[in-house]
Amino acid sequence: MRPDHLPLLPSVSAPQVHPDGTWAVVAASYPSLDADAYVGQLWRIDLRGAEPPRRLTRGKADAAPQFSPGGSLIGFLRAPADGRPQVHVIPAAGGEPVQATDAKLGVGEFTFAPDERLLAFTARTPEEGRYGTLDGVGASAEDARRITTLQFQSNGLGWTNDRRRQLFVTEVPDPYGEPFVEPKGRAAKALADAKLAAAASDLDTPVDVPGAVRPATQLTRGDFDHSDPTFTPDGTLLAASSRHDERDLDLLTEVFAFDLTPDAEPRPIAPGLNAYEACGAADGATTFLIGADLGDTNRDFVGRLGGVFALDASGQPRRLTDAQTVQVEHGLTPFGSDGVLTIVNERGTTRPLTVRADGTVTTWPTGEASVLGAAEIPGDPTRIVVTLATPDSPPEVGILDASGALTVLTDFSGRLRAASPGVRPIELTATASDGYAVHGWVYVPAGDGPHPVLLNIHGGPHSTYGPAFFDEFQVYADAGYAVVACNPRGSGGYGEHHGRVIKDAMGDLDASDILSFLDHALASVPGLDASRVGVQGGSYGGYMTAWLIGHTDRFAAAIVERGFLDTESFIGHSDIGWFFVEEYNGTDAAHRATQSPMSFASEVRTPTLVIHSEDDLRCPLGPALRYYTTLKLNKVDAELLVFPGENHELSRSGTPHHRKQRFEAILDWWGRHLPLV
Repeated sequence: MRPDHLPLLPSVSAPQVHPDGTWAVVAASYPSLDADAYVGQLWRIDLRGAEPPRRLTRGKADAAPQFSPGGSLIGFLRAPADGRPQVHVIPAAGGEPVQATDAKLGVGEFTFAPDERLLAFTARTPEEGRYGTLDGVGASAEDARRITTLQFQSNGLGWTNDRRRQLFVTEVPDPYGEPFVEPKGRAAKALADAKLAAAASDLDTPVDVPGAVRPATQLTRGDFDHSDPTFTPDGTLLAASSRHDERDLDLLTEVFAFDLTPDAEPRPIAPGLNAYEACGAADGATTFLIGADLGDTNRDFVGRLGGVFALDASGQPRRLTDAQTVQVEHGLTPFGSDGVLTIVNERGTTRPLTVRADGTVTTWPTGEASVLGAAEIPGDPTRIVVTLATPDSPPEVGILDASGALTVLTDFSGRLRAASPGVRPIELTATASDGYAVHGWVYVPAGDGPHPVLLNIHGGPHSTYGPAFFDEFQVYADAGYAVVACNPRGSGGYGEHHGRVIKDAMGDLDASDILSFLDHALASVPGLDASRVGVQGGSYGGYMTAWLIGHTDRFAAAIVERGFLDTESFIGHSDIGWFFVEEYNGTDAAHRATQSPMSFASEVRTPTLVIHSEDDLRCPLGPALRYYTTLKLNKVDAELLVFPGENHELSRSGTPHHRKQRFEAILDWWGRHLPLV
């Protein structure tokens, strides 16, 4: 894969299966360099294989499809030119989409009520006078912000306290009804007068003024965010929120039940349980939750594994997945009458997991494939529909059976595979200096070696590399570089102990694991040039890259990207700085300094490219500037590349132009400091 192949790289949503079990719908998008945006639509997938996939919609950015409970409608998010997505509905049999919401800052998530009459959704509600709510008052002219909390900003969003994510409900529009016609002349004046009268009304219930979109009812207010709304089979609306008194000082999130009337006090369905997603079983007897233990402080998140809990008539949550070994990633969907389907991380590969109310837990085998989303086929307990990536292909949609057999139904990545066949990874397990097993992969490019080597280090640190198709590694291998990547201690997917052992000790066992794996790969995999090795990584990977070059001169060059570079300045600057540093690096400032790459920046002699984004609130730009300046003052061959308008997610998202430019800059750096010949 080359940088100019980026527009061929698909993203595919989790599948949604029609209640009749014969077809599914997904959203597929591509990075368009022409639009410098992500362009995508909904696709119909025949699960019987009788017809090829076909496009259902033709919007610029259609995403997040879901069927209404009875299957007559498909709801989805459509983002217009202003980028603010709204819920639209379309008949499942086909037809014109009808807009269902008109949230000022766009809709985040939505769900259908069981009777298909209502939609619940989340949307951010701006303070009056901010974010375009007052004509003529731009961002730079808004009133000053008064901050009284620790949690007030979020990477990719910015300020949060002045636009909380609230719950709303609205009627589902009739897609077969009479279309709205914009009034003209006298009719337009009458409508304007009606709107003014409604705005001036003292009535508790707003006057229903005709319009293209029916007004929504806001259910929640106050200094709370809400997420992951879902209806249980009996019509109860559930959503996750942090509403307890100590919410500014901890990470506790609970699932609440909400009345469908404004400002009613919600009730936690499992008080005190840190849970952030819910799903009701089809039989209505059990509510399933995804949550994780946060210790006595409700802040001890390091290495904690998400798990599935069951809440039945007893009212007491039961953890059904093992807290030490099973890492539940995301997503709960019904499975059968009494279970749910979710995704787990196992040694860098994500697999479907079914959990039943009686505690039966089953992992579905997938081989080397990583499942990104899954849904049941109603009435068929032996097969599920999945969105998955393999070592040979970006995401596609297929049917997976209980034995692990896979039938692929789509070819969204066909053009990319035709343009660049890709490189399959070699799986390796190394032994660290203390005897610990370190798992990872090596990508060897085509052609005669020995090839220069790029040691890549992932972020997190509780993240994971795996064997599934990854554009980063494919670009480097296509350019002629061997790629070495592993999951050292601190990574996810290997149990709680593996993730927690670096607590208060970053830069110790994790660094040792990475170097041990590199040495093993260089010694055991043919075609690698041990004399020509570079190192790069982003976020925690940027931390570890900076850490390694501050302690060794063995690398020909380095790329430090969006790095966590200074344990002290992270506090107060990062959107997670208020808790992250103390939990990972300890409470003693002197001890934290021993784990900070900035403490060793003056020791660096390795040529280093520092890449950062101007709007990064996770690992803010300031420490990167200081790190780069320190290298330059010490006569290190260093360069700084700063992307305007981007945040911490640049390598994974960001505008297509910037993603392509980033790849080109990285290859240019390695071409100068680690040439192929």
